[in-house]
Amino acid sequence: MPTSQYQLEEYRARINRVIDFVEKNIHRPLPLAELASVAHFSPFHFHRIFGAMTGETLNQFIARVRIEKAASMLVGNPKSSVTKIALDCGFSSSATFARAFRDTFGMSASDWRAGGYATFSKNRKAESNGSKTVSKDRKDTEASSGYIDGTVRDGATLSPTTTTQRRSNMKGPSTVTADVKVETFPELTVAYVRHVGPYKGDAELFKRLWEKLGTWAGPRGLMQQPDLQCFNIYHDSPEITDESKLRTSVCITVPEDTKVDGEIGKMKVKGGKYAVAHFEIYPSQYPDAWNYVFGEWLPKSGYQPDDAPSFERACGDCADDDCGPDVIHKVDICIPVKPL
Repeated sequence: MPTSQYQLEEYRARINRVIDFVEKNIHRPLPLAELASVAHFSPFHFHRIFGAMTGETLNQFIARVRIEKAASMLVGNPKSSVTKIALDCGFSSSATFARAFRDTFGMSASDWRAGGYATFSKNRKAESNGSKTVSKDRKDTEASSGYIDGTVRDGATLSPTTTTQRRSNMKGPSTVTADVKVETFPELTVAYVRHVGPYKGDAELFKRLWEKLGTWAGPRGLMQQPDLQCFNIYHDSPEITDESKLRTSVCITVPEDTKVDGEIGKMKVKGGKYAVAHFEIYPSQYPDAWNYVFGEWLPKSGYQPDDAPSFERACGDCADDDCGPDVIHKVDICIPVKPL
């Protein structure tokens, strides 16, 4: 690898480590010196490097992640008070949170929770749809290669996580239903490649990301692990976050001591109880599948979403890239849950 390319990937890897650290520790103060240490840069230079590589200053990024997580929690955790959510997201007081929320969303947190979220989400979708023209083929693959229609109410985040699924040419179900079980997952270590920017309906983007991860993982024998799991993590909600700042990570599970380098990062996926819903569906049926879990199963289950991302887990070959609209996707939708 040319020296300049290696250096660029090393910088990206360090910035990704900081982004992961911020997400994990958003509930507490995050001083510059600590984050610079995570990146192995001097505090004097780190702030400028972060801004140049992400397009946001460090303070802007932290503030945005805090307020967007709080906005998601207000909808996903209706029993939690506004003050508790504000403190859980790292705001020093409810007054500070109230000002920041109104400045960002143009309404109070209470109005957002009472229905303002739905209006904001509708407007965000309209803006996104109006900013670009999506071809019929890309629409057909939308559900399998990007964020699924904004119906998910996921505890700490509105953004589900999505995988490349195994496909088979068999006739699909006429209705979307699932066998749902509650299972205990261990904490998972994953290696990932991250993308920042639009991804909805972009099957080619996901193909490139998986090829990049596979090119790194294959020679290391990681794609042949007997217990391999593959999925994508969507860190932000397209209903809240500007699409130019949406963060997506395509992931495979790896041993904890796996060494990563360059653009390949490593992070943890929270363990605990998950509702696991198995589906065999067409690409166009993903919104119905998520609606089934959150709209039909969950309200009757005695559980509520826990404070961690949901994800779709591949049931088969991670490298299968058949995204046609007429093939069946075999997938587990996994929702972190806790007792109601």
